[in-house]
Amino acid sequence: MTENTAPYPSHRKTLKLIKLQEQLTGYLFILPALIIILIFGIFPIGYSIYMSLFNWQVTKGPFIGDKNYLLIFGSWWNLLVLVAGLGLMFLGSMVWGKAFQTLSRGRRLANIAGALVLVLGGVIFVTGWGMMFRTGNKDFLNSLIVTVYYALGTVPAEIILGLVLAYILYQDIVGKEVFRMIYFLPYITPSISTAVVFQIIFSSRETSLANRLIGLFGIDPLKWRFEPKPVLKLLGFKVNGLAGGPSLALLTIIIFGIWSFVGYNTVIFLSGLGNIPKEIYEAAEIDGGSKWDRFWHITIPMISPVTFYLTLIGFIGTFKAFNHIYVMRTPSAQNTVITTSLLVFDRFYKANQYGVATAQAIVLFAVILGLTLAQNKIMGERVFYG
Repeated sequence: MTENTAPYPSHRKTLKLIKLQEQLTGYLFILPALIIILIFGIFPIGYSIYMSLFNWQVTKGPFIGDKNYLLIFGSWWNLLVLVAGLGLMFLGSMVWGKAFQTLSRGRRLANIAGALVLVLGGVIFVTGWGMMFRTGNKDFLNSLIVTVYYALGTVPAEIILGLVLAYILYQDIVGKEVFRMIYFLPYITPSISTAVVFQIIFSSRETSLANRLIGLFGIDPLKWRFEPKPVLKLLGFKVNGLAGGPSLALLTIIIFGIWSFVGYNTVIFLSGLGNIPKEIYEAAEIDGGSKWDRFWHITIPMISPVTFYLTLIGFIGTFKAFNHIYVMRTPSAQNTVITTSLLVFDRFYKANQYGVATAQAIVLFAVILGLTLAQNKIMGERVFYG
């Protein structure tokens, strides 16, 4: 470097000051958002963890450490066994999935190994859950099962119905804009008011709309929101408790959840369908592909990012659902409609057990985070981004 092109020390200092000013400017731009996240996001979570370590009932009590968490799990060993089972199940599913992606001679061996690890993980998980259910908080653990029933009953149905409706509305039909608005209305209507309407529809009276509808098929009136018996038991199967699936009371809430969110999924799927190049469909049609072939081999893969997104936020939303469940639950349904979010609310506002409620909320947060990471790992690899 010549004498004319070499930067002087004063120039170096100037460049450093310019870079420092640029960095400070960037930090100043993100500072408002950072403050909002810290105040309304990080601080409440941190303070909840702090509260969960005390015997906090209206006023702050003595420090009790992990006792509120031990009330949930029974012992840390129970939780360790449960998590180990989940880890093995996740590992087995990953090995199994990788085996199907290869054509090597070790594929059969990998399939067997993955299946064995998956079964072993399931056995360990069930063992840990049984230990936890015997010595832990049965109400909280039962609420997790009810929440899982609610999630599995709503999210898949919302995804499938939303996709079907979006595919129909994407076609060149008369009045499709009006139908789009009609399907989206339940999502933007206040959930409290619509839940009250569903209370009337699924009343236990013989004159209720739901009982009149099933009466057309010769079915006797049902209690609907007031029925704690499992649906399978009502269908004639000899099952009791949680093994019979969701109760009829929970099923009515599931129907409400599906009705509320199908329209939202439909609109999001429509935007995804609009981004698929029409040339791909035209090429498939020229090659002799039927409508079903085009739907299955083009539409489904091309909108997989949308499906992944809706599935992810759907499960997160069901685990946090509160308003409509709170309105539609009845004492007659007992604990078959008490999801974890409702249980935490009851512990906090009705029982005034602030420490116990915050501990349960932290565990629920950990469950949602774990499910989100698992979905992101398992489903994210199967998403086609073009």
